[in-house]
Amino acid sequence: MIDAVATSSSTPSNEKPRRARRTRMTGAERRQQLLEIGRTLFAEKGFEGTSVEEIAAKAGVSKPVVYEHFGGKEGLYAVVVDREMRRLLEMVTGSLTAGHPRELCEQAAFALLDYIEEYTDGFRILVRDSPIPQSTGSFASLISDIATQVEDILGREFKSRGFDAKLAPLYAQALVGMVALTGQWWLDVRRPKKAEVAAHLVNLAWHGLDGLEPKPRLIGHRKS
Repeated sequence: MIDAVATSSSTPSNEKPRRARRTRMTGAERRQQLLEIGRTLFAEKGFEGTSVEEIAAKAGVSKPVVYEHFGGKEGLYAVVVDREMRRLLEMVTGSLTAGHPRELCEQAAFALLDYIEEYTDGFRILVRDSPIPQSTGSFASLISDIATQVEDILGREFKSRGFDAKLAPLYAQALVGMVALTGQWWLDVRRPKKAEVAAHLVNLAWHGLDGLEPKPRLIGHRKS
């Protein structure tokens, strides 16, 4: 009897299990959470296919919270795109360390392919046509910024070979554009492996440059 009473008093039948207390996010943590959710949805569905309601639902908050942090879907999208463009530009320009010009071509190709592999969602967002203007411009302008870095390398190489260094910007745009477009194709197929893709890109770029004519000519009938 005593045992029964003791047991009853130690575990009252009307006692409810305690609920785990939810940790409230700081403003910075909530902003980062919304950026990550938005980034995933924009990559999967695009800007038009993503709604503020869906972003808020996945974050477990109300719509006004999204507006409070970003002013709406457009503001969130702009921040996501700006971050990705800066990340890609930093990866490519940071890869261009001292070395033989051919090795610099390899470094640039690897940097873009590394970004595609590590930040696939970000690249998917960048290669889509942006529906709103960005502070850092468009993907085309980003490619142009990268080409500017390559331009100096090509200019020195052209000068040493007796070519017109003023044409370096044209060739820089062509080379970087080739890598960028190949990257868009490789984004989905992922074959062959990254190192092999880089090797083939540099093979075409370098041996093409190695065999350049100082004054290329057209062989067809059209001259203008």
